Amino acid sequence: MANAVIFGALAGPAILAHASDAANYPNKPIKLVVGFPPGGSTDGPTRILAENVSKMLGVAVVVENKPGAGGVMPAYTLQSSEPDGYTLAVIAASVFRLPYTTKITWDPLTNIDYVIGLTGYAFGVVVNASSPITSWKEYIAYAKAHPGELTYATPGIATTNHLTMERIAREAGIKLNHVPYKGSAESVRAVLSGEVQSGADTSAWAPQVEAGKFRLLVVWGDKRMARFPNVPTLKESGIDIVQASPWGIAVPKGTNPVIIKKLHDTFKQAMEMPNFKKALAQFDMEPLYMDPTQYRQYAADAMKREKDVLQSLNIGRQ
Repeated sequence: MANAVIFGALAGPAILAHASDAANYPNKPIKLVVGFPPGGSTDGPTRILAENVSKMLGVAVVVENKPGAGGVMPAYTLQSSEPDGYTLAVIAASVFRLPYTTKITWDPLTNIDYVIGLTGYAFGVVVNASSPITSWKEYIAYAKAHPGELTYATPGIATTNHLTMERIAREAGIKLNHVPYKGSAESVRAVLSGEVQSGADTSAWAPQVEAGKFRLLVVWGDKRMARFPNVPTLKESGIDIVQASPWGIAVPKGTNPVIIKKLHDTFKQAMEMPNFKKALAQFDMEPLYMDPTQYRQYAADAMKREKDVLQSLNIGRQ
């Protein structure tokens, strides 16, 4: 009994201090880690969002870029950060395939607390304007007539682009020939030069489509792109796949729920502001909101899906 009293006396101040920290949060600058270089489709909108959140919370929200490894570095940062709400991370969809491609000592589902889902990317399949393939229906027909011959470029092996194309191939009953490059710039150039017959990428191809050098055959979102309203989605084309590679904000595991709620509510307000929507539109992106529960469920579903596709391709750790 005496031990219990002593423990209670010791624990009481710690619990009160923890509650006080949450009540006074934030009272110093917040770091927001982005796994991609400055100026891109992830960094640009995130910086606008950070400005909005900073004004609402009354403290600086400082964006720190940690590019490389497919955007997963922020998730690693969370594993060594205090769960105090002062280190936030942009979680890329590539994080959910880490357990199957890399030896890690943590789990993206159980060692991260999810705050809010923000948006996703615009993806699509393009061919050179000189290609005899003029529609997605013709693309599938060509692939069926030439099994394993139709080449497509992506920014790399085991990227969302690559894995989604292989999911599409399975759904359509075709076999394609994947040609990986080191990034979107290289894969776009490959389609432009004729090194490959098609490309699967984010809207890095949009300027070439608008210039009449590429033909956009299909998009992967749940609805048509505002910039290219005549191009069908995969679902409209008979393939039940929607891929936007959603991303959002997370914090270290064990962060006080009061702090998570405050962050969620503030970021939700910030993402509804016109300047954030305008920043997204510059990259053909749209808001894709998920609350903490929905975001965590998305993570669980994504991990199952990534494991299945990687195993079917014999990619990653066996």
